[in-house]
Amino acid sequence: MTNNIGIQQADNPQKARGKGRAIGRALFFFLPVFILFFGIAGFIALGLLKPDPKKDLQKTKVIPVLVTKPIAKPTRLEVLTQGEVQARTEIDVVPQVGGKIEHISKGFLEGGTFVRDEILIQIEKADYELRVVQAEATVAQAQQALVREQAEAAIARKDWDELGVGEASALTLRKPQLAQAEAALAAAQASLADANLQLMRTAIRAPFAGRVRTKNADVGQFVTPGARLGRIFSTAVVDVRLPLTDAELAKLSLPLAFAETEGNLGPEVELSAKVLGEDRIWRGRITRTDSAIDPATRVLFAFVEVQDPYGAGSDEGMPLLVGLFVQAKVHGKALPDALVIPRSALRGNNQVYLAKGDELRIVEVEVASSDRDVAIITNGLNEDDKVITSPVLGARNGLKIERVTRSAAKQTAKEE
Repeated sequence: MTNNIGIQQADNPQKARGKGRAIGRALFFFLPVFILFFGIAGFIALGLLKPDPKKDLQKTKVIPVLVTKPIAKPTRLEVLTQGEVQARTEIDVVPQVGGKIEHISKGFLEGGTFVRDEILIQIEKADYELRVVQAEATVAQAQQALVREQAEAAIARKDWDELGVGEASALTLRKPQLAQAEAALAAAQASLADANLQLMRTAIRAPFAGRVRTKNADVGQFVTPGARLGRIFSTAVVDVRLPLTDAELAKLSLPLAFAETEGNLGPEVELSAKVLGEDRIWRGRITRTDSAIDPATRVLFAFVEVQDPYGAGSDEGMPLLVGLFVQAKVHGKALPDALVIPRSALRGNNQVYLAKGDELRIVEVEVASSDRDVAIITNGLNEDDKVITSPVLGARNGLKIERVTRSAAKQTAKEE
């Protein structure tokens, strides 16, 4: 009895190990089948749960846009450029005679002003006055010699006539001596005129009203003819040299070799600059263009003329100073049928987005001019068109849009 029980207990572990091996072989065989089955089932389930592409297209988000209408109004093209104010007439002050400076005008100093014919510098004139006296004495002697020769010639004629011999020679009638006396008088008079001229040149006068740029001389200094004593310029007229490209010349209808005449006035120009913290404006006109295109920049320079920039041409007493750098707004040709749109509505060089119902349309236009604020269109738009001014990403013809107000557009942007 006891032995049977022991044998059964000894056989149980072997049976258990056999069952474990059988289960292991079953799992090894069926596990890949289960994994494959559940993988296929999951793939099918994902396919069934995939959204319908047509439904996604129907749910595409409509893009909100801001629109405006083009404004039809007579417009004048403008060209914005810049340049420096230059004196049209500027010269060096140089003496024509030498000597010591004995007087200088109060206005002859840097920044000083003077009027036409004012004596800027007076050179000591005592030596030149002496030369005048000497020349006058020479003239008096020559006149006396001429009178004596005229008397002797008259006597010689009378004596020959009393003889009645025949035709007298020129030497007998003292004609050569008379001609010599007349020539001597003319030479003496010329010397007197030259002495007076040299005396007059001791006073260096201003040939125009203007201002002093530099001063290089002072009282007591000895100067020689041709020495540079200073530099002055006229305040009657100043020029502003403006660079213009070919496109800008076209806006102004300005020919390459332009010169203003009474019947063909140049474009008006508004010059501006900030002076002493305030915006100042001066007005002028293009009167001519340069003789050649600048080889370095390939632009043509035009000259703006401003009359009396320190007086009547000033801005409420603020003169248009020589050397000032100014902005220039040149008024060009008129466009009576132009349409004006915001600059933000112009895409690239010549495209505009239009709102046609609930769709976007891209059109090409002819742009006459544009700046940072507006664009002027001459062809491609109508007054009734709805021009899109807001940014549009991925713009294309047929894109679904919705016209909104600016406040609604801001709210949509916040939500995004």
